Amino acid sequence: MRFRWDWIGPVMAVPYVPTLGPAHPGEPLSDLFAAVVAVAGTGRFLPHDKDRRWSGRKTERVLVDAIEHDRRRTLVPTLLERGGGTVRIHVYGDGLPEAAALARHLADVHGTVRAQVVSFHGPGVVHEHIENGTRVQMKDFTAGPGERPDTLVQEHGQVPAGSGFGEFAAKLAADGFAFLHGQMRDGKVGPVLTVLHDGRVAGAIGPMETMPDAAGAIRLLPQYFGVLPCYRGRGYGRALWRAAMHWGYQRGAAYQLLRTTVGGASDRLCATEGLTSLGVVKQVDA
Repeated sequence: MRFRWDWIGPVMAVPYVPTLGPAHPGEPLSDLFAAVVAVAGTGRFLPHDKDRRWSGRKTERVLVDAIEHDRRRTLVPTLLERGGGTVRIHVYGDGLPEAAALARHLADVHGTVRAQVVSFHGPGVVHEHIENGTRVQMKDFTAGPGERPDTLVQEHGQVPAGSGFGEFAAKLAADGFAFLHGQMRDGKVGPVLTVLHDGRVAGAIGPMETMPDAAGAIRLLPQYFGVLPCYRGRGYGRALWRAAMHWGYQRGAAYQLLRTTVGGASDRLCATEGLTSLGVVKQVDA
């Protein structure tokens, strides 16, 4: 399967590659599309795939034979093998009704429990009315990391024993911190930054890790980020965010890409911290 970039490029509202996620606008997007097709079904990770840090095998692949590609729209189906399986149709250009029908069909063929459609809305669109949307944000370190945190932020390994990270992680399990805590205990991930309140973990961001992108630029990878509800509104989230940006800048990161729920607390924080919106990704059941 060969993509024609003169067909995809004009209708790509957000720089986003199936199975890889958001990309920097300066990355070779056409090469990345070709690469995810080339490794489909092999279980191999591409060298610049951020998911390499979590697993030894890639569990999402492009369903190459089901791609639909013409001047009007490109539909790229993927199959995620975890959790009962999910078929996703990534829609570039027109074709939402066709994408939903294709998602349901492929879910039946592959026996998955979910069928979804992923669509993209450029930064010029009013996103606040888009339900189930996540905004792709970019922090550019060209002008530096930004302001320093005004609250003490420490790596988890530097805080006193008994600070309660396990309890914190359990309370924010839905935000991924229980999984992260397991990875930390196994020594599989980079440092995690924390902020304490009366000697107990009130918030955290991590793991702190960098990886080259497809163009060779160093990027700060996305982190789990959360503050316990009882401690929100005290500036702890902003302090953690700023500490993370300084950590990445000091280690040579050129940028960071992340996704925030449209209208959520992290989305509002990123807006006030000067990040650039690259658009919104909407994912709905077919």
